[in-house]
Amino acid sequence: MKNRGLTVLLVGILLFSVAVSGCIGGETTSTPQYEGKIALVYDVGGRGDLSFNDMAYLGASKAAKDFNLELKEVQSNSESDYLPNLRSLAQKGDYDLIIAVGFMMEDAVKQVAEEFPDQKFAIVDGYIPDKPNVVSIIFKENEGSALIGALAGLIAANDGKDKVGAVLGVEIPPLYKFEGGYMFGVAWAEDYYKQKTGKDVDIKVLYTYTGAFNDPAKGKTAAQAQLGQGAWVIYQIAGATGLGVFDAVYEYLQSQGKDMGPPFAVGVDSAQDWIKPGVIIASMMKRVDVGVYKAVESVVKGTWKGGVMELGLKEDGVGVSSIDDVKEMFNSLPEDAKEQKLKELGLNSEDELFAKLEETRNQVPDWIWQAVSELEEKIKSGEIKVPMATTKDQIEAIRNAETWQEMEELAKEWESS
Repeated sequence: MKNRGLTVLLVGILLFSVAVSGCIGGETTSTPQYEGKIALVYDVGGRGDLSFNDMAYLGASKAAKDFNLELKEVQSNSESDYLPNLRSLAQKGDYDLIIAVGFMMEDAVKQVAEEFPDQKFAIVDGYIPDKPNVVSIIFKENEGSALIGALAGLIAANDGKDKVGAVLGVEIPPLYKFEGGYMFGVAWAEDYYKQKTGKDVDIKVLYTYTGAFNDPAKGKTAAQAQLGQGAWVIYQIAGATGLGVFDAVYEYLQSQGKDMGPPFAVGVDSAQDWIKPGVIIASMMKRVDVGVYKAVESVVKGTWKGGVMELGLKEDGVGVSSIDDVKEMFNSLPEDAKEQKLKELGLNSEDELFAKLEETRNQVPDWIWQAVSELEEKIKSGEIKVPMATTKDQIEAIRNAETWQEMEELAKEWESS
């Protein structure tokens, strides 16, 4: 990343997040006895995106520390690197687990897993259910995104606005899950608002696939266009490309003489709220760190089993970031990292940062946050089912549905087929 300070700060924050997460269970000793090696193979986006890839690294680095493992990182510069990178690591026979970070490596992992049946692999966001030496780490992004859609839709409706946006990266199945869940949540918000106020609302979801995960300029351009069309909340689902969304919303607010939304941006994958307090109302946390850690832990503890590891709201694999999370994380940082971040934000103390985070959240009425929590509980209990779109036809069906109930029927239909 161009802003190395942000990357360093994120590493500190998320390492604390991994350490305290209740999802990453099991106590570790101060002198681990296990010795071994693990490897991470990144997609073309790579480290420094402040979200997906950095979360994978943090889960792996935490596991390496806890279990006395050597961690090897390999960057793919193009799609043609996937196969040779994975094959080169497997040929050495030194690695307890080779982890491919990203859906785009699915075909390469399948091939190399067949070539080296004794080598254990994991793939984040890929789906390879039939290889005994591969664990597929997947997430119910649709569930977490439904909560973000509800939040965005209710903010817009309450402010008399009729558009929200989503800026996405490459058009691939995992992002269909994000988009579909977001649209479900917005539709649910329309219904909830009518039930609460008696007023009909019709909120349009603007969505833009930028075709990139590592181009903030594209994210900024897409967000600027959506703001120009009236988007009141913009959900970034584009890795480092989405950092440009934060810049676009920030500059828009500045042009209006404001330093705090609405309009708002929403972060993704990690708790990105701290990057631009006043601009980012919340983040959809996708705990890639938890998934990677669990995969490594299973190898170390001898419980490894190929197949699918799916993490949703019930498993704390996805969810809406809380301000308490951000506070707790920031308090864990070394003093020099805290001072650096405060300086970047033009703030004089931690108290000022926390106050701004509180003020940002307080721009949204309590009843909206309570509504989002209500939806979360209904999804967890199974009372409400959020559709999981993984194909072009499925996402088109969601886009064409008029109510969340119609979308829920799609979810039930797809589950039974």
